[in-house]
Amino acid sequence: MVVQICVGSSCHLKGSSDIVEFFQNEVEANHLEDKIILAGNFCTGRCNREGVTIQVDGEVFAGITKENVKEFYKEKVLAKLEREKGANFMSNTALTEAVYYI
Repeated sequence: MVVQICVGSSCHLKGSSDIVEFFQNEVEANHLEDKIILAGNFCTGRCNREGVTIQVDGEVFAGITKENVKEFYKEKVLAKLEREKGANFMSNTALTEAVYYI
């Protein structure tokens, strides 16, 4: 699974560094380094008035904040990992655009 967190100027001002730190801590604490690739990217063109834009395996989510990131992580990342595990399927996602690893 590839999780790309926008670190462009708008998302940076909206707290992307806090979102990055949260994801880094959760991936490490749950020993998911072999399941989740964390990457940064610049503007996806989906800026929101509030929050940061995150892509999970190419699916775009906007408006992620320090206040809702835990729920987002549980519902969009961990739940997807569980579904893939249940299906005994782990996809190898090829990145088709430049990403900046964080």
